[in-house]
Amino acid sequence: MSPLLRALTFSRAAHEPVTQAMLLQCYTGLDAFRRGHGSRALFTTLGRQLLVADELCHLGFERNDRMAIQEAHAAMMQIDAVARENGVWVMSDADYAWLCFALDVFARQLAAASLENIAMAEAKMLEGLLTAGRLPALAEAS
Repeated sequence: MSPLLRALTFSRAAHEPVTQAMLLQCYTGLDAFRRGHGSRALFTTLGRQLLVADELCHLGFERNDRMAIQEAHAAMMQIDAVARENGVWVMSDADYAWLCFALDVFARQLAAASLENIAMAEAKMLEGLLTAGRLPALAEAS
């Protein structure tokens, strides 16, 4: 890692804009789904941020609230199922409540984690997605 990138990684001045942008994406998606204006792109963005939150739990940030992240994942699967069935990206009150709880956990994680921790969580999330994408292809090749 370059010295400049390392300095930025540990700088609190750089931390806030990055984490606020991540949270803004999440809350924008949450609001769109709540109003019935969700989309596949917003679903993907929100889902990826929840996967980052799960990885931050594995790194020890808000580990005791991991259940909220898992319930939010389940809520996202319900939202996807409804969208596949009737083409409307909307959420129930219960799904909304779990996502709000999970995003509160995510906000606390982002406040406590360094940019290096967040980057590690994002890398693990991407690694997991790539691995998951390869598993069905490997199974079909067998």
